[in-house]
Amino acid sequence: MRRAIVLCCLIVSTIVLSLIGLAVAPFGNREETLHRMARLWGKMNLAVAGIEVRIRGLQRLSSPPYVFMCNHQSALDIHALLAELPLSFKWIAKRQLFSIPIFGWAIKKAGYISIDRENAREALKAIERAAMRIREGMNIIIFPEGTRSADGNLLPFKKGGFTLAFRAAVPVVPIGIYGSSALQPKGSFVPLKKGVIYIEVGEPIVLEGMEKSQKTRVMDDVRLRIEELMAKGESSRAKGTP
Repeated sequence: MRRAIVLCCLIVSTIVLSLIGLAVAPFGNREETLHRMARLWGKMNLAVAGIEVRIRGLQRLSSPPYVFMCNHQSALDIHALLAELPLSFKWIAKRQLFSIPIFGWAIKKAGYISIDRENAREALKAIERAAMRIREGMNIIIFPEGTRSADGNLLPFKKGGFTLAFRAAVPVVPIGIYGSSALQPKGSFVPLKKGVIYIEVGEPIVLEGMEKSQKTRVMDDVRLRIEELMAKGESSRAKGTP
């Protein structure tokens, strides 16, 4: 019964808040209005599912814009980041999502970045447009694995997000999420149980002045830092740290 209620809330909140966001978007700051709706959507669905999010390291975020690089354990990662990261930000999303009625219209109006993974030329154009917007002040979140991990361990990183980060030349912030895969594993439509998600925000990595030839080194550095942040989250759960 609980899972049915959670699924119903997810479907209804997605449709209703997307419609409300589209209706009020023409008034004021459209993208910020839609981000607030998305934040409400994340908080609402976590609350109904009985999931708490504990985040640490926010004091490190003092000079945006940033490119956030985060591991991806579960669909819950999106809810958790929307609910608890106190900066307005955009996602990079695959092109097919923008074709979904109502939801796709809303994320397009919200300024999310559409990437056509099957068309390399169009993907590069999208990266260049995104880099320009980041330089103008937009924060963006990237899952460098490209998909959710089935077992919670880090998958190999894809280079596209790092190409974007170097073109934007703004700091990269590693984020480690721990606990979400145990609550809603890959392939599950709703959380299977209640629990806590831990988010650890790392120190920004300054890219300004770096050569593109250093991209591989930065990828390795970000991967190592995310692994360390995930380990901190695991330690927090073991200790029951708030």
